[in-house]
Amino acid sequence: MAAFLLTLLYLGVSLGFAMTNQGLGASYSARAAEWGRTNGMGWAVTWVETEWYKLNPAPKGGKPGSNAFSTNPDRIKVPKGVAHTPWPKRMVSPVGTWLPGEGIWHPVGRLTAKGVPAIFVTHVRVDKVHTSQVAGVAWMDSTLLRAQLYSGSFIPGPLPGGKAYQYSAPISSFNSRTLVAAFNSGFRIQDANGGYYTQGITVKPLRKGAASIVVYKDGALTIGKWGRDVKMTNQVVSVRQNLDLIVDHSKVVAGLNTSNSLKWGKVLGGSFNVWRSGLGVTKNGAYVYVGGPALSISSLAHLLVLAGAVRGMELDINTDWVQYASYSGTLGKAVNGGNGTNLLRQMSYSPSRFFAKWMNRDFYVMQLTK
Repeated sequence: MAAFLLTLLYLGVSLGFAMTNQGLGASYSARAAEWGRTNGMGWAVTWVETEWYKLNPAPKGGKPGSNAFSTNPDRIKVPKGVAHTPWPKRMVSPVGTWLPGEGIWHPVGRLTAKGVPAIFVTHVRVDKVHTSQVAGVAWMDSTLLRAQLYSGSFIPGPLPGGKAYQYSAPISSFNSRTLVAAFNSGFRIQDANGGYYTQGITVKPLRKGAASIVVYKDGALTIGKWGRDVKMTNQVVSVRQNLDLIVDHSKVVAGLNTSNSLKWGKVLGGSFNVWRSGLGVTKNGAYVYVGGPALSISSLAHLLVLAGAVRGMELDINTDWVQYASYSGTLGKAVNGGNGTNLLRQMSYSPSRFFAKWMNRDFYVMQLTK
């Protein structure tokens, strides 16, 4: 009896601390869910989430709000002879026909020293069914950007021997001088069905066949199937795996709606229309990020394809964990969260999140190189 009461006391105190920890989520429900999964109650959390989404499905039909799309595209003139990846053409709407402003790309964030935008964003409806819901899409020029994986004390967890990660939140004042974007990574390592490698250390063994984000010493990033498209070399600085590819050879991978598949995510499966995010790489090497509400895994994959991805993977899901922020300001001068703008206004956290000490999850940073 004493042991039982002590266990209850420990769990109660632990839950109390969790409910005040911003790093576990913006909402109390998210913090409780993270606490439950950490304390061996992941099955119960998944059941509760599943039942909640059954009772509260994403809205069908309707139209987006009047300010969902910008109808005035910015016009940037780039000096002749300045190299950059060709900018994307208007993104096809998954609904089939455009609403005014839908799919039009707009430059965001800092420009290079020669006045070239490295990032463009657009917004489109998520699919033909949930027509009031809008996803954000970011296109990133790999020739102008340097990628870096920032690791977290919670995800992936501490390094062996208690070593500190070289790159972790908060983004330093020094590194913010060329910062142009930051965005979420993948699932908790326990749920990712994949490995994690950084700083020359394998935090969790890499799985052959897993969808993998690979960053190299020169700051280049790519996405591929581990062992087929990408493999370990002395130029690799980080590998973040998350489930299996959902886009391959410029097509949506078959069978994405299989319930509770380890390939596509055991947590909530693939058919629930929830907040999801994904990352892809295009034929000419650009990166595309998609994030938004009311997305099934197949609709997420479809949006990645429409954005030009030849290979793509799911990142994290649920409201508290999907975030993409771009940053403006004078190149070479330090910035902070106040200089940031979220891809979607309804994202739970402000762009200051990546500058907070309590940010304990891994994420990616894009910095200008020119």
